[in-house]
Parts: sequence; structure tokens; C-alpha cells
Amino acid sequence: MRRRLTLLVAATMCLALLAFVVPLALLLRTVAQDRATATAGADAQSLVSLVGTADPDTLRSSVEHMAAGARGPLTVFLADGSVLGTRVPRTSAVRLAALAGVSRTVERADGREIVVAVLGRPDGTAVIRAFVPAAELTRGVTQAWLVLVGLGVALLLLGLLVADRLSRALVSPIADLSAVSHRLARADLTARARPDGPPELREVAGALNHLADRIQELLREEREQVADLSHRLRAPLTSLRLEAESLAGTDAVRITARVDAMERAVTGLISQARHRRETDAHAECEAVSAVRERVAFWTVLAEDTGRAVTLDVTAEGPLPVGVPADELAAAVDALLGNVFAHTPDGTAFSVVLSPRPGGGAVLTVADEGPGLSPDLARRGTSLGGSTGLGLDIARRAALSSGGHMELTTGRAGGARVTLELGAPDPPAPFTSPPLPR
Repeated sequence: MRRRLTLLVAATMCLALLAFVVPLALLLRTVAQDRATATAGADAQSLVSLVGTADPDTLRSSVEHMAAGARGPLTVFLADGSVLGTRVPRTSAVRLAALAGVSRTVERADGREIVVAVLGRPDGTAVIRAFVPAAELTRGVTQAWLVLVGLGVALLLLGLLVADRLSRALVSPIADLSAVSHRLARADLTARARPDGPPELREVAGALNHLADRIQELLREEREQVADLSHRLRAPLTSLRLEAESLAGTDAVRITARVDAMERAVTGLISQARHRRETDAHAECEAVSAVRERVAFWTVLAEDTGRAVTLDVTAEGPLPVGVPADELAAAVDALLGNVFAHTPDGTAFSVVLSPRPGGGAVLTVADEGPGLSPDLARRGTSLGGSTGLGLDIARRAALSSGGHMELTTGRAGGARVTLELGAPDPPAPFTSPPLPR
């Protein structure tokens, strides 16, 4: 837009300058020609009285003196054939003026000829001839044209500078609006647009800020609803704990531990829903420790069901990923929960965590079960008594970090789920909130 506005102003100024400079240049040339012709005509007219009344000696000296100071040839042709002043041959215009007694101006290829017939002399009609060369007719015109061209170029550059400043003042608020919209698209709900620029752009900025406020309000309402729903789970958990405590032996300890773990998960969900901030969109975590912790949690259940668990972490150091720790834990729980839910007891499974080229990590969960069956609940569809949210949680975690999820069949059969988790985004530069206008 900035380039197009500048080109539009340049084209408009070029047309205006052409409409102004070309007629002015032609006018300057005409004025120069008329000035030179008027000067030569005045020299010729000043000799009319001398030619008609002065004696030959006085006339000769006067003509010679004026011819020496004239810009072009100045000649007096007498009726007896005498030539005074600049020696030039008689032209057809001179002969016509001597015969008809008519004064005239004649255009020639090499200049402009002015002839003045002087009547009343005893020896006949005398003719005064003044000639303006072509170089004299255009004297100073080239310099004036150069001045006009320089003035036109200076005005064009000045116009382009003003157009660039105006277009920048117009485009800059649009670029700010675009940057704010991109930040909102990346879930940075703290982004706000500055109401700057023309009234229309200020109105758009206000509408965009209102939209961001409305999104924040809707998200707060959604988090409150999630927190309320999670809070309702505490009552059945408390009842389950009381029933577990009434049991005896190792079963009571094991069930109580599971209830404690579930209660901690519910408490964490409530805390996350109520206190998560919009800036958590840029949260990150260290994948190695998070995956190790969740695999260790599921290993206890795997031992009870006779499953062999293999954890392979090929990273030499920490693996930061652009996913919050709780979301990564939920994704791992969903994948491992699917293994326990959709494979028979005794089915071995493996968890592999490796660096991702370009940053991030690759998490692979593979089992030795029957493979991808027609039961599409493992793909996120609600069939077979499942909620269908398991793989959807893992998929959204991968997509939020800029990665993706892939479902395949292992080499020895069984299901294989691969999550590519992107690297965390760099922190956004701090911008102070706009001042009230």
C-alpha cells in the first residue's frame, strides 16, 4: 500500500508538472523571440528620422555607430545603391520594401529579418534592415528550461517525500493492527491495539480491543465452568475414600493411593482452570522430566496387570517443548490410558522420547496389542463406551506447540502413536500499554 500510494502521488505530480512546465517553457521561448525582435525593431525605428532628414556624412556615422552596438546586422539601403552599416547583400524582402514602400518582418531559416521602408527622400525610398540571428532569438531559453526542469524535479522529490511520510503514517497503524491480530491468533490475549491513525483505523483498533476483551471474558467463564464441574467430583471421591478406608489389607492401601492421586489430579485441574493466565499461551516445560514422572506413575499399574514397560530417552540433556507441563502430562496419560483400555492385560508397551530436528521433542508410544482395530475410539471418536477424548487431548497438545500427531502400525504389529512437539516460542517483546487519549 505504501508503494502504491507513493506511485500514485508520483504519477499525479508528473502529470501536473507536465501541464505546468511545457506551456511555461513554450511561453519563455516566445517571450525571448519577441524580446529580441522588439529590440531589433527599436534599433531600426530609431534610424527612420535620421535616414529621412540627416545629411549623408551624419547619416553614415550614425548608422555605423548603431550597427556596431546592435546584436545583429543593421543595414541601411539607399535608393542610389549605397549601403550603410553592416555590409550584406540586398534580399528579396529589401527589394520588395523599396518598390512597394511596405515595412514587414520576415521569418527565415537562419533568423528573423525586419525591414522598414523610409519614404520622402529626394533620391527615392530607403530601406532599413535589422536582422536577428536564430541564436539571438533563443538566447537564455536553454538556461531557463534547465531551471524549470530542476524546479520540477525538486517539486517531484518534495512531493514523493511528503507522500512517503503520509503513507507511512497511514500504513503504520495498519501494520500494528496486523501484528496485534497475529498475537491474538497465537493466544496472546494481552495484545492490544493502539488507537492511532485516521478515525476509521481508530475505530477498527477499538473493535479489535473489544474483541480481545470479549474473548478473555468467554475464556474466564469457560474456566469457571470447568472448575465447577471438577469441584463436583470431590464429593464422590470423598465417598470412595471412606469406602477404601473401611477395607483391610493391601487393597485398602492401594485403593487409597489411587484415590489420593485422582484427588490431586482434580485439585490440579481446578487450580489450572481458575488461575491460568492468558500469558500461559507461551508456557513451556522440560519434556524429559515430565515424561519420566508420568511413566513412573503408570508403571505401578503396569506391574499389577503384568505389562512390560520400556522407557527410552535418547536425549543427552533437557528437551524444552512449547507445551505447558500439565498439558504434556495429560497427553502422556491419555496415550498410556488408551494402551491399558484397549489392549489385554500382559501386553507390553514402550515409550520413546527423542530430540526433534529443529527443536522440540518426538514422543512415541507403541504397544504390542492387536493393532488399530475398527474401534475408532482410539482415534478420538466416541464408540465402544469411550468418551473419545484421549487422542484428541494428545493431538491438541501437539498442535498447540506447532507439531502434529501420527497414528501408524508398528513393525511387529500393535498401535504406534507419534507426537511431534515443537520448540517453545521466543518471548514476545514487551510493549507498554497505550496511554488514554
